[in-house]
Amino acid sequence: MKTALSAMALALTATAVMAEDTVTIEFAYPYSHLFDVTYEAMMPAFKEAHPNIDVKFRATYESYEDGTNTILREAVSGNLPDVTMQGLNRQQILVDKGIAQSLEPFIAKETDFAKDGYHDAMLSLSTFGENVHGLPFSVSLPVGYYNMDLLKEAGVETLPTTWGEVIGMCETMKANGIDNPVFWGWNITGNWFMQALMWSQDKAIVDNGRVTLDSPEALAAMEQMKEIFTKCEMQNLEWKAALSSFSAGEIGMMFWSTSALGAVERSQGEFELKTGPFPGMGETPKGLPAGGNAAMLTSTSDDPKVQEAAWTWLKFITSGEGAAEVAKTTGYMPPNKAANEVILADFYDQNPNKQTAVDQLPLLRDWLAYPGDNGLAITQVIYDGIERIVTGDTTDMKELQQEMVEEVADLLPNG
Repeated sequence: MKTALSAMALALTATAVMAEDTVTIEFAYPYSHLFDVTYEAMMPAFKEAHPNIDVKFRATYESYEDGTNTILREAVSGNLPDVTMQGLNRQQILVDKGIAQSLEPFIAKETDFAKDGYHDAMLSLSTFGENVHGLPFSVSLPVGYYNMDLLKEAGVETLPTTWGEVIGMCETMKANGIDNPVFWGWNITGNWFMQALMWSQDKAIVDNGRVTLDSPEALAAMEQMKEIFTKCEMQNLEWKAALSSFSAGEIGMMFWSTSALGAVERSQGEFELKTGPFPGMGETPKGLPAGGNAAMLTSTSDDPKVQEAAWTWLKFITSGEGAAEVAKTTGYMPPNKAANEVILADFYDQNPNKQTAVDQLPLLRDWLAYPGDNGLAITQVIYDGIERIVTGDTTDMKELQQEMVEEVADLLPNG
């Protein structure tokens, strides 16, 4: 009996020690419909490697804008998560306000950490003032999604390379009885497609702290959108409804982020799906904005164990093993070379639809944040302006351009 009691006491003591040694960290990320499956795939390996770290998942952000607004509020209320995923174009404000910590002290202590494990162009997306403040988790580029069954029924065999060809295909499909031939992702987060059209012309939407909405390239981008929306008679769908409609086989062409490819494939109806490069304005694009997000350390804990656990989680999810799950479960590209060159050696050969974005990597450009504390408000001004084009509320692009320029000017620092 004494032996049994002693064994039980030892077991209870061991359990108590384990519980005492367990460190809990809190983590928040966006887009549950894209990433829930990714983190579910990662957790078994993480728990096996780090059994004493518990990751508490907070409610997911609806979008990158929601994620930034949430973090800014939590910084005021003192309720920040230990690690947060933020859109690549939303990192700057968290660095400027001192919310996101520099990762350099953690990197310096790593004996096996090599920054060149990440593609230089991608790692630079999270570097501010020569300090790394985030580790890229997933990177995307805009692509075309094509329902080849609907296209072939309309006599279309070749994927388009320009928006003029897209419009011609729309007209062909409309004549073949397809009610909604295209969805063009104007309402994607962060004015991403507006920036895509600007970068297609090799023009940045922000240049030396100045928003370039008054440029000829901005007007050309707006005119191009108007032409797509009107000539294709595009329905003004909310983006989740558009993804569902395409997956159901109701839309012939969808232009969106490669990030949604995993979700589309999991819900896809019985049709042949192909992805293709993002078309250009009369020629192939000269550049495209990098989408995606990065993991940032925002912990306010004074406990070194919590800080170390947060770093361990952040490092794991952006490592070769963690980043590989991003590619497998979504359409994002992992920024880590180990994931791409070793773990995913044959992956893209076996998944050609996910290869499309990788082929566009030479076009990678910054997804730009608008200057000052009103960056989110500027995003909304541009969103509202584009929506007026989609709905047909305005048809004069020069007039709309001037209105947007004036509204944005009022929101800029010293505006």
